[in-house]
Amino acid sequence: MPLSLTHAIAMTDTAANPLLSTWDTPHGLPPFAQIRAEHFAPALEKSMQNHWHEVEAIAANVAPPTFENTIAALDRSGRMLTRAMRLFFNLTASHTSPDLQAVERDLMPKLASHNNAVLLHGGMFARIDALHQRRATLDLAPEALRLLERTYLDFVYAGARLEATARHRLTDIGACLAALYTQFRQNELADEASYGLVLRTEADLAGLPESLRASARAAAQQRGVADAWVITLSRSLVVPFLTYSDRRDLRKEAFTAWTRRGESDGKHDNRPVAREILALRHELAHLQGYASYADYALVDRMARKPAAVAELLARVWEPAKAQAMKERDALQAAASARGDDITIEPWDWRYYAEMVRATKYDFDAAALKPYFSLDRMLAAAFDCAGRLFGIHFVARPDLVAYHPDVRIYEVRDRGDAVVGLFLSDNFARPEKRGGAWMSLYRAQSRTDGDVLPIVVNNNNFAKAPDGEPTLLSIDDVRTLFHEFGHGLHGLLSQVTYARFSGTNVLKDFVEFPSQVFEHWALEPDVLRRHALHYATSAPIPDALLQRFHAARQFNQGFETVEYTACALIDMALHAQDDPAGIDITAFETAELARIGMPREIVLRHRLPHFGHLFGSPGYAAGYYVYMWAEVLDADGYDAFVEAGDPFDPALAARLLKYVYSAGGSRDPAEAYRAFRGRDPRVEPLLEKRGLATAY
Repeated sequence: MPLSLTHAIAMTDTAANPLLSTWDTPHGLPPFAQIRAEHFAPALEKSMQNHWHEVEAIAANVAPPTFENTIAALDRSGRMLTRAMRLFFNLTASHTSPDLQAVERDLMPKLASHNNAVLLHGGMFARIDALHQRRATLDLAPEALRLLERTYLDFVYAGARLEATARHRLTDIGACLAALYTQFRQNELADEASYGLVLRTEADLAGLPESLRASARAAAQQRGVADAWVITLSRSLVVPFLTYSDRRDLRKEAFTAWTRRGESDGKHDNRPVAREILALRHELAHLQGYASYADYALVDRMARKPAAVAELLARVWEPAKAQAMKERDALQAAASARGDDITIEPWDWRYYAEMVRATKYDFDAAALKPYFSLDRMLAAAFDCAGRLFGIHFVARPDLVAYHPDVRIYEVRDRGDAVVGLFLSDNFARPEKRGGAWMSLYRAQSRTDGDVLPIVVNNNNFAKAPDGEPTLLSIDDVRTLFHEFGHGLHGLLSQVTYARFSGTNVLKDFVEFPSQVFEHWALEPDVLRRHALHYATSAPIPDALLQRFHAARQFNQGFETVEYTACALIDMALHAQDDPAGIDITAFETAELARIGMPREIVLRHRLPHFGHLFGSPGYAAGYYVYMWAEVLDADGYDAFVEAGDPFDPALAARLLKYVYSAGGSRDPAEAYRAFRGRDPRVEPLLEKRGLATAY
């Protein structure tokens, strides 16, 4: 049985706990080698106590409230807790263990209760409210004024203006939701870690390119499966398998396991967990006076109202479906022409799409993979950041991370001064959750001197066998650049207050810096410099590059449908008047039928494993933000196209000033206008996806 917090504190010498000590490490890097799972409970308990005392002292200050003694003081509070929490959350996501998971289950409700208690502190809110009421008379600098306004909204959004009974219930809901989010994530990880499609014969491997065979062999070795190849549910393995495997029976088996994560009966069933989450979110929204959780969630987003989201998704949905049906007909024709007596099913789409792509464009995506080694593509991302923003990355192999695969870099400016640390964690592991994400070990700020950011990028690429280069698909390359864009948002932050650091922006703006950076991955000049053959160092042949660019809009109907359907389902689910007792799989089926989802396409994330929605509150009633940001990124990158230079210095300087370094210190709509010179237009998005004339 896991130790309770009280027992853990009693048994651990807090003086010897590295989480409660000063870290005498280069640039404040966590001392990973010294940290054990049992350190977290006492450290977080102590840190919560310290933070509460800080909050109480601010609220009890007999001096009249000022910006410095209330708002700035609150922004500075809780640094010990924040440091420990970030380390804890990063390890539970990137390098978890049964011991860490036990601590996570115990701690998450308590951390949520603590956070809610701070935001519902009556004395603190009284001081914030008094300042907010006379904010126009305070003569604050723009960033300070925004901090006051955002802090006020944080407290109101949490329920600070409600009566005591409602506030107490909100605290209970927050603790319950934290426990359920943890359970959902751990269930999803358990399903991903437990499955492996074992391939033992040449017949099992039919159609698979050599690079995929090598990755599957490495996955088998990692799992201790001798003389075999294993396809895990990591996207970097299962998607290529569905694309190239000639074995339709095995494609169906892998696809079924991949799409049914979290849906099997038993202790890892996420359906009842999601049902409880939906009911509690609905109650939370009602306590705050909103008709649905969707209405509540969008208050603090650029979209503001569900109607604005619906309008954007409607612009895309019907053209995407029309395009996808044309693509489906082409796949069916290709199957028939080959003599395959089948009807296209979801596990067939990628396989026949690759066949059509090769025929129509004389382009095989696998032909690019030898040119996309992980090391060279990471160097390409570094080079683009340098050419745009004047930074460079210096490897620090002497620094110790939490896993041997993690690489650490100093990030330096033009004058060679260190501006941050960057951790690059690229490979799938059983103890690492799926997907790709950026996170922080420390955020940049200036209130306690210049605090440098420590940023980590997590990917889940299939690792090559020892001694061989890890080769990436074009989707992997986009993912690498996407997460690196988030990483730059954290590393280039230049704000005063931690509340605004890096990616601390409205949720439907946070994906703009990441998505716009993807464009540089596919720039011809970048590919010629860095996409060099792993064995010969030869650049991509111009003819292959031309065929690749000609095929870039291929299959965009499919990709747009599988994403947009997720966003539509998310909004519909969280707009329910009474979600209590909802069966998420039945709802999913009914809603997909209502919107006319093509039978041959499955949601990119089905609800039982939709971690964006149920693993945390961040993207609930918010999965649309990727498309909202894509409007910005397509329109924003067009500025560089119009300038005739993907590294135009003046545009890069504005992008840095108003977006990457500004964090949340500016209103995002104003920040975009300052960079682009006008509001965004949706037409570049439709053109980028080939949907402008699809419907």
